[in-house]
Amino acid sequence: MKRQVPFTGHLVFIGFGSIARATLPLLLRQDHIDVEQITVIAPVVEQNIWFKERGIRFFRKALTEQTFAQILDRFVKPGDFIVNLSVEVSSLAVIAYAFDKGALYLDTCVEPWAGGYSDPQLDLSHRTNYALRYQVLDLRKKLGKGPTAVVAHGANPGLITHLLKAGLVELAVQLDHPLPENRNGVDWALLSMELGIKVIHFAERDTQRSHVPKEDDEFVNTWSVEGFVSEGSQPAELGWGSHERTWPASARRHRFGSRNAIYLERPSAGVLVKTWTPLGGPCVGLMITHHETASTADLLTVKEQRKLVYRPTLHYAYHPCNDALLSVHELIGRGWQMQTRQRILNGEIDSGGIDALGVLFMGHDLNAYWFGSLLSIDEARALVPFNNATSLQVAAGVLSGIVWAIEHPDRGIVEPEQMDHERVLEIARPYLGTLVGQRTDWTPSGAAHKSSVKGAADDWQFKHFTRF
Repeated sequence: MKRQVPFTGHLVFIGFGSIARATLPLLLRQDHIDVEQITVIAPVVEQNIWFKERGIRFFRKALTEQTFAQILDRFVKPGDFIVNLSVEVSSLAVIAYAFDKGALYLDTCVEPWAGGYSDPQLDLSHRTNYALRYQVLDLRKKLGKGPTAVVAHGANPGLITHLLKAGLVELAVQLDHPLPENRNGVDWALLSMELGIKVIHFAERDTQRSHVPKEDDEFVNTWSVEGFVSEGSQPAELGWGSHERTWPASARRHRFGSRNAIYLERPSAGVLVKTWTPLGGPCVGLMITHHETASTADLLTVKEQRKLVYRPTLHYAYHPCNDALLSVHELIGRGWQMQTRQRILNGEIDSGGIDALGVLFMGHDLNAYWFGSLLSIDEARALVPFNNATSLQVAAGVLSGIVWAIEHPDRGIVEPEQMDHERVLEIARPYLGTLVGQRTDWTPSGAAHKSSVKGAADDWQFKHFTRF
């Protein structure tokens, strides 16, 4: 295990929602981080007595485009670390601020200022995570080398990329495919192509349930309601595979960037896709848009002389807890007008629920193979307070990203794809329950897997995942 580097700066958290509450207890366990060095800035500060008793300072204030720099100046010094777990606080603005201050930075998604997801002056292409990611890439070119800023590093996006790399290695072993001894030397795109992978789902299923049923006009979730609704309202996005033969209805291409992903003219929470996890097997998930859709598409693209040779189709396929799924259906029925009440499940969750978060690799000689984390609510409660199975997986991603950044403080802006997956998973591993690799004969069409090349390609066309 790599020796952890002591952190002597000041940790400044922006936001005090479910993920901040989940992450702070993990940080308090780290011997190399002084508890007196943590400050939380948030517009709403509730249920914070436990945290204050342990030395965490709170400043109740909303950060806006006009005031954020002035407020942060009161707390942030060179060598400090800004952890942005807020909504409606621009990631780009705070990254640039941290760079100028000489401070480290981490967020769990690329967040715009308030109204950025639904700005009527922007076309759909520029409301996507693909577009937000390119703003980050442009900023990386502009800023160059400097303090490390880890972008989009929670559970997914974040840990899911490291699970993808670990899963590719496990699948290669299953298929007796040679691997370099040094995992840093793996060409992930070439490996994916050689393994014959045609489709990848970031496939998650949550079976946590509450003894308090969802009521009408209430959005219930196991993590941030605002975050879920924001990404669910954005256009659906997917990395577009080189094996695809038909163009999806309502699909559009971007006119800038690498054009490795496409988007649908439909809100992502309204797009249903068939998927599979070890937790109950086949299910129907929501094709929620995420940062990793485009960043992993870049990672797994093979080109020769600028011509596309290989890329799998890839996207998120999420079956949230049943109450959250009902909440999404109600939200759609209300014309995407948010319910008046919100509830994040935690203490009222019944025993036995599990969050299965992993990567489903499809189209290879083993048909399909899922690799990921199975974490139960009972395990989460036993490990850390203020957590359920979903929030702890996100918090593990935040913690591992913070530690990695402290150990690598001068990398500039980095995405999960540029980080050492073995080290990140080593840090996160105690909070991920059981890591599972499991193959399945499932196909989206319901037919048996075909051995012919043409038949195999037909099995994994995107149209089969969305046709019911």
